[in-house]
Amino acid sequence: MRTLTALLLAASALPGTAQAPPRPVMAKICANCHTTAPGNLRGNFDNLIAKNGAFQLRIDDAIEVLRYDKAALKVEAREAGATAEDTLKLIKKGHEVRVEYVEKDGIRTATRVSVKPPVALAANETLAFADLEKLVALGPEKGNYLLVDCRPQPRFQEGSIPTAINLPFPAFDKLTDRLPADKHKLIIYYCSGKTCNMSPGSSRKAQKLGYTNVKVFVDGMPGWYTRHAGVISADSFREAFLAKAMPAVILDLRGAAAEQGAPAGAVAADPARLEALLQTFPAPKVKPPVLVVDADGGPAARALAERIAQAGYPGVNTLLGGFGAWRAAGLPTTTGKLARTVDFVPKLRPGAIPAAEFTRIAALAPADRKAVILDVRNPDEVATGRLKGALAIPEPELRGRLAEVPRGQRVLVHCSTGMRAELAYHLLREQGYDAAFLNGEIAILDTGEFIAD
Repeated sequence: MRTLTALLLAASALPGTAQAPPRPVMAKICANCHTTAPGNLRGNFDNLIAKNGAFQLRIDDAIEVLRYDKAALKVEAREAGATAEDTLKLIKKGHEVRVEYVEKDGIRTATRVSVKPPVALAANETLAFADLEKLVALGPEKGNYLLVDCRPQPRFQEGSIPTAINLPFPAFDKLTDRLPADKHKLIIYYCSGKTCNMSPGSSRKAQKLGYTNVKVFVDGMPGWYTRHAGVISADSFREAFLAKAMPAVILDLRGAAAEQGAPAGAVAADPARLEALLQTFPAPKVKPPVLVVDADGGPAARALAERIAQAGYPGVNTLLGGFGAWRAAGLPTTTGKLARTVDFVPKLRPGAIPAAEFTRIAALAPADRKAVILDVRNPDEVATGRLKGALAIPEPELRGRLAEVPRGQRVLVHCSTGMRAELAYHLLREQGYDAAFLNGEIAILDTGEFIAD
């Protein structure tokens, strides 16, 4: 028996033997300041599906599905008199949380959700928004300051506050040579917002080194983006967007000169017609990354970027050095007339199927689809309209009814908004199905006709 066991263990370690990767338990950025324990997860709150007693936690690129019993769940940092579920509804998407859970039969059930509170700093340790605006307008030389972005380099590459340098908090002790020789110079640290500990941590480390004029801009990059545009270098844009195939809106202000060479995919932007151009943008809630390009990264780009940011779009940046820097970095270019409307397609969530593809398949006769359409809405919803030939299993019942879902075919899951469909998608993938889900709204008539958005 020992010999057989040893052989089996050895076989499982052979190259090429398929093994499921371990499920992540903590977002990488959380690891800069925290540790985690068994039965705990740290990440960013994603979606709440209260109808099904579940929520999603994003841990970097992974999505963790957690169920909850609203009578037993405990949520820290909730207002007096509010139920745990009421508090879950108030947690903003992307907010950092810690989740304690128990696991049974592959189902993780949350028992406690701890919402990360804002950092606690004295007033004399922080720099007000208006004061930072004035300093950035002056620049580091006239303002006599050093602005430091403490976030990891990949976040800095997505855009930063103008004039900032990047000294990631995890590497602080290795980068002290980049701090000013003058221990009385104003140093301002910022990171990922009001709950992030990286800028306070950097501030404390700087003070231990003898720096006497250290401040924290608590609102961080998210706060800056609510009012102003950031900046990004050509090399950073390559790493953060092009290399990762991340979509972005690129606006070129150079008029006729852009026809001789412009960033690939750029849209012509006339400041005098910005309002009309904004009508072709996706809604601000989509948060499309926007890059504004002029000839040299000058005031024209900054002025247009500020107008877009003030129109409610976070994540607007100007390109440092303008198109000259883009070309010098060897980034892709195009010639000829540029488009004059924005056609932005957000990157799909993992496992999502484009609405157009879902519509094409669902419009076919069931025998011609070469796929199973799985409707995970509740019975009362299905009763008002159902896609022809669709298999209907309410999402909470899916685990116990997996035998009804055919194997060997692609399974396309939908609900009414995409949230429950995504829960079902993750379960199907765990069970080895070839699955995808519609991440959007769908309206179905009693005739089986439908519109998917």
